[in-house]
Amino acid sequence: MNPYQFLRYTPGSNCGECGWPTCLAFAAAVTKAGVPAVRCPHLKREGLPQELLNGSAAADADSLERGEEERQTVLAAHLRGKMQGLDLRQLAPRIGAAWLADTPDLLCFAFLNRLVRLSAAGILLDGTEPADPRDQILLYNYIWFGGAGSYRKSDGTWVGMESLPNSISKIRTLAAYCEERLAERFSGRVERLIELCAALGATPADQSADAAFVIPALPCVPLLLLFWNAEPEDGFAAKVKVLFDHHVLDFLDLESLVFTAERMADRLLELDR
Repeated sequence: MNPYQFLRYTPGSNCGECGWPTCLAFAAAVTKAGVPAVRCPHLKREGLPQELLNGSAAADADSLERGEEERQTVLAAHLRGKMQGLDLRQLAPRIGAAWLADTPDLLCFAFLNRLVRLSAAGILLDGTEPADPRDQILLYNYIWFGGAGSYRKSDGTWVGMESLPNSISKIRTLAAYCEERLAERFSGRVERLIELCAALGATPADQSADAAFVIPALPCVPLLLLFWNAEPEDGFAAKVKVLFDHHVLDFLDLESLVFTAERMADRLLELDR
């Protein structure tokens, strides 16, 4: 059975309860890597072979991970190749990047307060090639999506992930890989979080929270980080909420947007070492 045949047995809602972001991704994991189909709580079991229901995840999880890494590497190379046809001089002001006549094939801009030098030859992040292909995918996607928008500063209209279209499967990912990690690390340490946000070039925001900062992840993609400290006497744990400018989908797709928030969390945790 191939992934598209198996897809008929899933709800098709991309709810993410199985642990994969989409039903198609889960279908590929089941049919290609032996992940048990029963991980989907809404599965239509009638007619499914028993070997798919039980799966062989322990034997094939590593191959699935390797396959995903290979896919990401191929996608990064594809996006890099598409740079050849872009007019970087016209594109630069639309995405808040710098372009110079003496290096016409190069764009420079900031990513979480780190210098990006991007061209069809590759990407340097603070002078080093990113080891994770997802960073390359994110930054090349920013170039492509930014070309469809226009450079603008945030007008102060912020929205949550749940307000963006087709984002149901991404809400839990954002919470797990960004918001919950930051809430746990900085619970009871609000002053340290404020210090580290300043190190990322963030500016304070007028919001009802114990700490609120606009973090310039990319020139046209600011993130509003809201932090509420724990109140043990009232039974409240620390909480983090990340909001986005309402024009954000002019500049990034949803998956890249969630990964941007994850990288913001990574940077804050790295700086906290």
